[in-house]
Amino acid sequence: MSNNNETIPVTVRILEKEYKISCPVGEHESLVASAKHVHDSMQKIRDGGKALGAERIAVMAAINIAHELFNTKDSVQHIDADITSRIDALQKSIDAVIKPSS
Repeated sequence: MSNNNETIPVTVRILEKEYKISCPVGEHESLVASAKHVHDSMQKIRDGGKALGAERIAVMAAINIAHELFNTKDSVQHIDADITSRIDALQKSIDAVIKPSS
């Protein structure tokens, strides 16, 4: 029987450095994709000459990724509000059609 708290060790490489991370079973691909996104963000900052030290590169990449996350959440909230509004309008239209005439 599988334990829901099972983890596997996964090694990822970010800016020529390897990190071994404990990963929940079934989330390997997501973890590797996330590590690649971090690597690519840090690589872009380093290649752009915007920062010198690894710590500063990491902080700048973290800020950029957090900014992406907040923008995505904001977009999702707007989409959710739009969908809710459309569902309400459709429900009113359905109610108007199926209500018996008085």
